Amino acid sequence: MQSLGFSPLNSLGSAKATPKIQKEISRDPLSSLKLLSLKFKPCYSTRFYRNSSIQMSGSNEEEDLTKQMKEMNAAKKRWDALIREEKVKSLTPREAGYAIQLSYKTLLDVRPSFERNKAWVKGSTWIPIFDVDSKLDAGALSKKVTNFLLGGWWSGIPTLSYENQFISRVEQQFPKDTDLIVACQKGLRSLAACELLYKAGYENIFWVQGGLEAAEEEDFDREGPQPFKFAGIGGVSEFLGWTDQQRAAAAKDGWGSRVIYSARLIGLFILADGLFIGVQQLTHYLQEIRSS
Repeated sequence: MQSLGFSPLNSLGSAKATPKIQKEISRDPLSSLKLLSLKFKPCYSTRFYRNSSIQMSGSNEEEDLTKQMKEMNAAKKRWDALIREEKVKSLTPREAGYAIQLSYKTLLDVRPSFERNKAWVKGSTWIPIFDVDSKLDAGALSKKVTNFLLGGWWSGIPTLSYENQFISRVEQQFPKDTDLIVACQKGLRSLAACELLYKAGYENIFWVQGGLEAAEEEDFDREGPQPFKFAGIGGVSEFLGWTDQQRAAAAKDGWGSRVIYSARLIGLFILADGLFIGVQQLTHYLQEIRSS
């Protein structure tokens, strides 16, 4: 915060990074960065006792999962070290809004489009580090189906892919001495963006801790159809009002929101019952046709 003209912050501590973490910072961040857009696959191991051999596919998946977890843990250590050494400064959402309004600093929004389109900070620059995967090849379709089956239908989060042009797009708009306040929805992907920006030569980088979801409505001048806290939710969970954000809002709003979500749940049960009865009637009708 000193370069913004405010008192320094120590929200994540000021301890020096260990030599091991300093070594991690020098590594290429892209391999672990891409893990933020992946869904871990279920792992299993199948034994064939008939011929006393072991199928290795499940074991390989377990090894891949272990490798991914190690890379993700290493990435988090690098990001923590960047904050502790104040190579990236930490701001609360309120402090970030204060800096933007009074010092006219740039807010770099790195969220994917499906979150950005719901709510954004007025005057912010949008350059996503991940965005919705629009490819339609066999591999991309397989990932989309897997993502949907592993919870995408419930959370509404689509398959994301890393934007290879992220740094080049930032460099086209901002010189290296620009004060950049970097934000995402929850604060994790923006940390990854801060690491890439630091390694690209940007020195005045500020990270919004907790992301825009942690912001109150008065912290920023918001544009868009929904509050910041609702920008990261979707799917069936949003429709039924079963997300933590909606529950917190309903507790403040009273019975109005609860009645709406309860009506949606009842409607969903009625629809499911109707479909079940319809399938039964259709099956019975087809059986009669075959027997006649």
